[in-house]
Amino acid sequence: QVQLVESGGGLVQAGGSLRLSCTASGRTIDTYSIGWFRQAPGKEREFVSGISRSGRSTIDADSVRGRFSSSRDNAKNTVSLEMNSLTPEDTAVYYCAARTIRLVSSVASDYEYWGQGTQVTVSS
Repeated sequence: QVQLVESGGGLVQAGGSLRLSCTASGRTIDTYSIGWFRQAPGKEREFVSGISRSGRSTIDADSVRGRFSSSRDNAKNTVSLEMNSLTPEDTAVYYCAARTIRLVSSVASDYEYWGQGTQVTVSS
């Protein structure tokens, strides 16, 4: 079983950037495709970005396409989410999730393991 820990969240001004990391322990992260989700207060959890097990395939939600991107460094057992041109609407708790199937999915219920989340707050 894998444990996931997100890091890199914080407070940033609109237009700024953050880089989130999802680090795995217990098993190597190259066993999993990884999805990033977020949940804002009073809203449902939504898919943001994801990367396949090999790293050759990524998908991004329409709301973040061109601003966010996922990448992975299997040697460091880490997947990252690069977030640029942040807006206050990006404020949420961000979660990484893992699934053993090699293809990435945008559906939360397809993921078996979840991290505890990291808060991202974008001020206007």
